[in-house]
Amino acid sequence: MYMIEAGWPGQIGICESRRVAAISLANRVADETATIVQDDTVGYAVKFDACLNRPKIKYMTEGILLREMMSDPLLKSYSAIMLDEVHERTLYTDILMGLMKKIIRKRPELRLIVASATMDAKELYEFFNHVKEKNKDSAVILSVKGRQFPVNVYYTLEPVPCYVQKSVDTALKINSSKESGDILIFLTGQEEVDRAVRLLKEHANNIEQANKKNKMYVLPMYGSLPYHEQLKVFKSAPEGHRKVVVATNVAETSITIPGIVHVIDCGFVKMRWFNNETHTDSLVVLPVSKASADQRAGRAGRMKSGSVYRLYTEEYVSKLADNTPPEIIRSKLTYAVLQLKALGISNILKFKFPSPPPVQNLRSALEILYALGAIDINGELTKPLGYHMAEFALDPLYSKVLLSSGEFGCSEEILTIISMLQVETVFTKPSSGNFSIKARIQKRLFEVEEGDLITYLNVYNAFISSEMSREFCHKNFINYKSIKRVVEIRRRLEKMLNNYEVPIVSCEGSTETICKCLVTGLFPNAAYLHYSGVYKTVRGDIELYVHPDSVLYTIPQPQWLLFCEVMHTTKLFMRDLTVIKSDWLLELAPHFYYKTTFKDY
Repeated sequence: MYMIEAGWPGQIGICESRRVAAISLANRVADETATIVQDDTVGYAVKFDACLNRPKIKYMTEGILLREMMSDPLLKSYSAIMLDEVHERTLYTDILMGLMKKIIRKRPELRLIVASATMDAKELYEFFNHVKEKNKDSAVILSVKGRQFPVNVYYTLEPVPCYVQKSVDTALKINSSKESGDILIFLTGQEEVDRAVRLLKEHANNIEQANKKNKMYVLPMYGSLPYHEQLKVFKSAPEGHRKVVVATNVAETSITIPGIVHVIDCGFVKMRWFNNETHTDSLVVLPVSKASADQRAGRAGRMKSGSVYRLYTEEYVSKLADNTPPEIIRSKLTYAVLQLKALGISNILKFKFPSPPPVQNLRSALEILYALGAIDINGELTKPLGYHMAEFALDPLYSKVLLSSGEFGCSEEILTIISMLQVETVFTKPSSGNFSIKARIQKRLFEVEEGDLITYLNVYNAFISSEMSREFCHKNFINYKSIKRVVEIRRRLEKMLNNYEVPIVSCEGSTETICKCLVTGLFPNAAYLHYSGVYKTVRGDIELYVHPDSVLYTIPQPQWLLFCEVMHTTKLFMRDLTVIKSDWLLELAPHFYYKTTFKDY
């Protein structure tokens, strides 16, 4: 805003690591400038939702700026770029820092602002300062002291067996004993958040029916929640109610929820961690770092003195890591490498990352991209396949399946399946026994022996046939907000396929056609049933198990299957499964698998 008032030319771009931050900040600036968001003054662009005009101030997620660089490598339409919340060290934060370092050398007039709440400023200064002569530094450190009220910290006396239930119990105790102030609960993912919200709402309804005081207004908050639902957390609770927000770490630094006085910290966070042997990211629930724990506690001291209730012992704090490892050193790099290739970075191994990723992770990414046909033997993007895959905001395995679907005559079905995979879950999980049984019975109406992905297709088609009815979702324990988002994602992906002249056709229920098409992209994620009774990856022989939520968990185990992701809890669990035939791997991925890979199982 200050830069616009000072007459700064061109566009000013602000990059956020989370879509909720980009949208909420754009709306806040629009309010303060008495304008409408998405007009000529301020707008936003996030995955599957972008402004059509060119506002002076543009808030966006990091992936959006990366894709803009494909058509404007030096960002000539911008006079200033701000990278916000870089202490989160997301994969794209580090890539953007590396790219911006190259750009500002070629465009010294471009102003780059890098904002961090916790990251070592000296480290950032050393990375961006390319002029080493005395008094000619190309980087400057500016420090702004934050306002923080005192926060009382409370710990448990012993470890907690179930932090979801304990967080609910703690919130209820605060609600009944503390006079004022809203409550913020930190959990690890959408499923945990939805479960805690259901439990709290049950208690809230009991309080309402008993006409008691201490009424609660319970709200979820996570990244995939529709924006109009996310907005509710920024508003005051109805009169006579206390607001209780149950959130993932999206509420840790990216946004500030007004009214929060009490914070409940479960002490864990869900992260993606790359397994070089399976070529996949495993979803792992890990202890928070000290820096993250401090950020969570700080949410309680923004408006007035507050309290944080840590669901772990004080002695446990000394065992926590100081900082969360940067995502780039622990994540799958396939999509990131594809983006860098599209931006003309030919030698990925020599690219200047703030924290260099493991070489084996980069090599794994290059191997997968070559197997998918996105790059050639020289490491260059293929035309048109590689370039088209780079333009999708999707895992390259999924974009390859989409681009293959027209050839197989099942693009209608594949569009639905890939869109369903972009949300965490469409099924709700009631906590009470009777409702839990009913939910399981209703889910079985859609389940098929071909696996989870065909089941998702059945759910979506039934939802559309119901004219997108809320009643249908309520009856079948489907998350209405999630499946409505799937509809929007599908619409945008279909538009992209139209742009690439991929025919939009249906295979009219041929599940074999759909499953074979899925093999064209998901072939690296193949597993077979070993004679010992466990699944193993075809390449690497890594032991994997069917996730209990999968439709394949309760039926006779198929010999061969594909998985979309791996979750590491007590074991390595495969999620989002599809039954296949081994012959399809040899037919559709002979360059990746050959007959000697297949033993006599």
